[in-house]
Amino acid sequence: MMTTTTTALTLYRAELESPIGPLVLCATDRGLCHIDFGTFRDREMPLSIWAAKQGLAGHEGAIEWIEAPAHPVLAESAAQLNAYFRGATLDFDLPLDMLGTAFQRSVWQELRLIPYGEVRSYKQVAAGIGKPLAVRAVGGANNRNPVPIVVPCHRVIGADGSMVGYGGGMPIKTFLLELEGYRQS
Repeated sequence: MMTTTTTALTLYRAELESPIGPLVLCATDRGLCHIDFGTFRDREMPLSIWAAKQGLAGHEGAIEWIEAPAHPVLAESAAQLNAYFRGATLDFDLPLDMLGTAFQRSVWQELRLIPYGEVRSYKQVAAGIGKPLAVRAVGGANNRNPVPIVVPCHRVIGADGSMVGYGGGMPIKTFLLELEGYRQS
């Protein structure tokens, strides 16, 4: 009789206190893979569901969360986020392990090109990836960005200049944009 063993996927996690509240930072050995707003205690179930949907856990869905604030990726992520919140850095230089479709990854890469303190509309992001009619799909990919702040989805606004939804909530989006010096006209 053949037995199969399944190994749990190991995801490392750490919490970071920030000016916008607690953040859960998650990483694989390859890089930062997720940032969530809140504490791990509050977000464990949605994070586990997210990981399973990404195929990170394989066919069995087993996930082992290890609290590891000293993990090199998490420690560097926390240091760079703290520097960002202090206004000491404008960019992030972190290894990322972002899973998504080719389209989503192209949107996320385009988001990384939006300079600190500037904004773009969904239409501009769509044009930037060479898909000018894919405005709604760009919005969907923006909404599924697994590493907000680092991949600055908060810098995307409506074509009319209006603030539009943000996974962390509009007060956090406004805070981040104001931190970067953006003032809505």
